Amino acid sequence: MGEPVYMIKKIHMGPAKCALDIGDGSERGEYVNQDYILNVLGRPHRAVNIMYTYYPKDKQWPRRISEACADMDVNFAWDYPYDDYPPFTPDGAQFEQMRDIRRHGQDVMLTLTIDCSLDDNELISIAEQLSTFGRMMLRINHECNGNWFTHNRRFSYEQIGKFFVRFCNIIKEHAPNVRVVFCAGLVAEDGKVEHEDVFADAYRAADVWSADKYIALHYGWPYDKAEAGGGRYESQPVREVFETFGRTYKRLCSQFGNKPFIQAESNADGDVTGPMQQGGIVSSYYNMVRDENARWLSGISMYQFRDRGRLGLEIQDPNNAAVGIAQPLLKEYKRIMQYPYFSPEITVQGETSYPATLRWGGSEDADGIEIVTEFEHTPEFCEVTLQEDLCLMLEFNGRWFYKGVGVAEIDLMPAFFERPLTGRVNVPLRIFATPPDGENHKCGRDDWNTSQYYEMTREVQFRIRYETTYGE
Repeated sequence: MGEPVYMIKKIHMGPAKCALDIGDGSERGEYVNQDYILNVLGRPHRAVNIMYTYYPKDKQWPRRISEACADMDVNFAWDYPYDDYPPFTPDGAQFEQMRDIRRHGQDVMLTLTIDCSLDDNELISIAEQLSTFGRMMLRINHECNGNWFTHNRRFSYEQIGKFFVRFCNIIKEHAPNVRVVFCAGLVAEDGKVEHEDVFADAYRAADVWSADKYIALHYGWPYDKAEAGGGRYESQPVREVFETFGRTYKRLCSQFGNKPFIQAESNADGDVTGPMQQGGIVSSYYNMVRDENARWLSGISMYQFRDRGRLGLEIQDPNNAAVGIAQPLLKEYKRIMQYPYFSPEITVQGETSYPATLRWGGSEDADGIEIVTEFEHTPEFCEVTLQEDLCLMLEFNGRWFYKGVGVAEIDLMPAFFERPLTGRVNVPLRIFATPPDGENHKCGRDDWNTSQYYEMTREVQFRIRYETTYGE
């Protein structure tokens, strides 16, 4: 027998004041599946950043460059002929990762370092491959103010800027669902952003502005140790990093209008801070953003979930790449994720009934339903059965759950493990439908490439019990 429930209501999920994104895989760590990350962290992110490279004219292509040049004498991460990210190929792992990310209620942020000499047809092909992945973000040749990536070694700042504009225009024509991110420098002592003049057209063409900055970074990893008097590392006070971003945004707006501004890579490297202090330093930065209501920053991306060094919430076990070792930072980050300032805003829009229409427009724009159930106190069992073969994200008592196609029953008890109820209370179950295969499909609507629609026709069934059968 299902427990009685209150009426269902329509709800809308909109953006947080400042969104939380996370990196998942890079030159420093492998991709971790979203089921694992969701179960560890308890809620999805706005976007998940995956990092790839595309240099198809190089003789080593399409091999990962560290594997192709395993015997090369290297003493810096970027000494290889091209960047040591997984290769972006038509049948590459990036597409299944993108599907995995979107099924779990998140948008994709694809960071792509790419050969600036490619012709338009090659760029059109990439754009068309991205056209079914909803409101994703594409970060093209990031940190292009520097000198370490392949694009900066092979091309001038002017060439990089012109390529960005060309690729951006192609994306807008062939994949209008994609928001293009320009990631360059920060404001300098003269009050201007690094290479501001030469990148002016790129800033104007972009949909989103970005810069990467770590509170502390061991950039010589893994070829030296961050020891006092040795090693290649740097650190700055939290306040200085925060204010530099604020001044950068203000300067960009004064020159190029207003656009969203994100910090696409952020952390305090545990190689520099030590793992015991790392979490507190990172928390102080997020706290500063929240407490000072820094609405100019629309998103912060934690770099990254699992890392072979100390830039992850977990360290990759050197004995088994499939195993992560949680760092003290992970506990601090889970606490940050619960702040309302960094959480998507969910609003009730009135009553509804079955059949209920659910719309997925992305992690910052979705319509779902809410079912409120009264609890006497923390139960011993709390399960929900969803009989429709939909792909769903469920939020319950502050914790999120994923229901894939083919799954009917979800155990909601983990929602009480860290947040038990203190007495009689109403708890809403919020339900959103995500693309079952992770992609958008033409459905007869003009907005198909940004919104997908689903229908729930069958009542959700709860099993709530306050006693066990132990000893019966």
